[in-house]
Amino acid sequence: MTFTNFARATGAALALTTLGTAAMAQEVNIYSSRHYDSDDALYSKFTEETGITVNRIEGKADELIARLKAEGENSPADVFITVDIGRMGRAEEAGVLQAVDSDVIENAVPAHLRDPENMWFGVSQRARIIFYAKDRVDNPPRTYEALADEDMKGKICIRSSKNIYNQSLLASIIEANGEEAAKDWAEGIVANMARDPEGGDTDQLRGLVSGECDIAVANHYYFLRGFDSDVDGLTSGIDNIGWVWPNQSDRGAHLNLAAAGMVQGAPNPDAAKTFLEFLTSEFAQQHFANQNNEYPAVPGIGLDEDTARLGFFIADNETMTASFGENAGKAQKIFNEVGWK
Repeated sequence: MTFTNFARATGAALALTTLGTAAMAQEVNIYSSRHYDSDDALYSKFTEETGITVNRIEGKADELIARLKAEGENSPADVFITVDIGRMGRAEEAGVLQAVDSDVIENAVPAHLRDPENMWFGVSQRARIIFYAKDRVDNPPRTYEALADEDMKGKICIRSSKNIYNQSLLASIIEANGEEAAKDWAEGIVANMARDPEGGDTDQLRGLVSGECDIAVANHYYFLRGFDSDVDGLTSGIDNIGWVWPNQSDRGAHLNLAAAGMVQGAPNPDAAKTFLEFLTSEFAQQHFANQNNEYPAVPGIGLDEDTARLGFFIADNETMTASFGENAGKAQKIFNEVGWK
């Protein structure tokens, strides 16, 4: 049985041994909050290379976590995948994950993109960056902190505090600057909003095109989708949107993670481990980069042309992504206190 593009040079022998054991299970059951049809190719490739059938249930992350808790020891799930590390932290707190010891994963994924207890690891990265209207903003803010400056008053479009991407961003600011500074920042953002939070990330970018706001905060791939296809209210004005990679002179840009972990009591643990290791393969990592304009979690993987158009940037490799989940409660408390809707 061939196993190309999976066993990395640093752990090839272990990966092949694990594969041979897992292939006997013949199936792996996945609960995933990723809703991309393009991921069908990822699962098909895994089955082609291993002979292991992939069964999956898709849903909202919180609903899947609740389902895992309700199913308990009777759950058929082997793997849990979510698009944000904050919710992976919730899964860990709920006790529905188990540690996975894998040299393949540890050798492929940098430590700051993995749980210290090996409960989960990042499979792709999502940058939350600053966008601005070129014709109305000559000197855009260069840091997340600068978004709270008084000269930004009435200019910012950003999503609700209920949005997990904003929760993780604030959690990272808590980790970097402390709770008091993070609260001051959140108060400043509320004061600087052009309108009450509404809609998704694409709607914040649409606000730049319509003139409703001059500055927007969004995940990078929502912007890139405006080039890939005709996105109503975005593509027609996309040439007037500029972007800033924040905090390039200090800690770097905040990146969140799509992440995966093994479910506690997984009925097919060997197949689950093989699948998790497959997610670090060159094929899987390029899939994430090419199909949804995400950044690979494994260093050295090339980007597609659309993602590369955003240019080189310094990522925040100092702040442990595990802190996003650890600080989630503090972040929500701050949001409530400052009146961020």
